[in-house]
Amino acid sequence: MPVIRFLREGFDVECYPGENLREVALRAGVQLYGLKGRLGNCGGCGQCVTCFVEIIGDSSSQALSSKTSVELSRLKKRPEAWRLACQTLVEASVVVLTRPQSNFADIEAKVEAANCVELPVGPQSWPVSSEFCMHKAATPDDEA
Repeated sequence: MPVIRFLREGFDVECYPGENLREVALRAGVQLYGLKGRLGNCGGCGQCVTCFVEIIGDSSSQALSSKTSVELSRLKKRPEAWRLACQTLVEASVVVLTRPQSNFADIEAKVEAANCVELPVGPQSWPVSSEFCMHKAATPDDEA
């Protein structure tokens, strides 16, 4: 069901409930990191603090997992709306600004425009592999 609207990039990405925000962003080709993060990031452990994003709007408390202890300690001096993408699970549709520390022209107008367009409905649940369900493991009795 969740759809992530990447404000800076100007497109929406569907994901499954409970997916990691960093993994979804990277899979979609979103440039999540600034220069420092591109040169060396921790790979999603929350140690480098280079994958922070800003959550736009009021629904962030229901749309995302609670802040982890890593986020609480690493983002003490950052705005409340900032999250570490690697520590954040997406539960419902949300609008995200990547690299909030970087300048973004007309941010107010773009936030307003993004909030005016309703987020589309994405996947309702995780896919089930029919291949896994249809094949049973071979047993020694099957070969006889």
